[in-house]
Amino acid sequence: MRSRTAVWFECKIRYEKVMEDGLQKKVTESYVVDALSFSEAEERIIEEMSSYISGEFDVTDIKKASYKELFFSEDAAADRWYKAKLQFITIDEKTDKEKRSSVNYLVHAGTFTGAVKNIEEVMGGTMIDYVIASVSETMIMDVFEHQAKTAQNDKPEYEQ
Repeated sequence: MRSRTAVWFECKIRYEKVMEDGLQKKVTESYVVDALSFSEAEERIIEEMSSYISGEFDVTDIKKASYKELFFSEDAAADRWYKAKLQFITIDEKTDKEKRSSVNYLVHAGTFTGAVKNIEEVMGGTMIDYVIASVSETMIMDVFEHQAKTAQNDKPEYEQ
């Protein structure tokens, strides 16, 4: 069995959305999917969105996302996604100078403060010296992780 390395793709979807006032309006929304290729990302976003959108929609853009990792939240109020840029601090042994390397993360939270708290909870469990260089709210509506599909034969006999 092949191991899977997460590659995150940002996908934009355009469709007619029924607004609160009952009128229809063309909207473009951003989503993130875990896929191995651009074609798999397109297939996944179409599959995922087909259960949410009645009617036609177009995938208008797919690009590799720059996120190293995603920090998910169990908080029921977490309904937004924040892009966080962290700088990891190391000391160059030869020059004895501080070196910083930047990494982007996608953080699930309900508020800006909640995003910072989520980062600190995840990073607090590590031995890495870091600073939060920036945190900003994104327009991402949702994230779809890869779910391994199990074959019928993978189920225990009593479930078949």
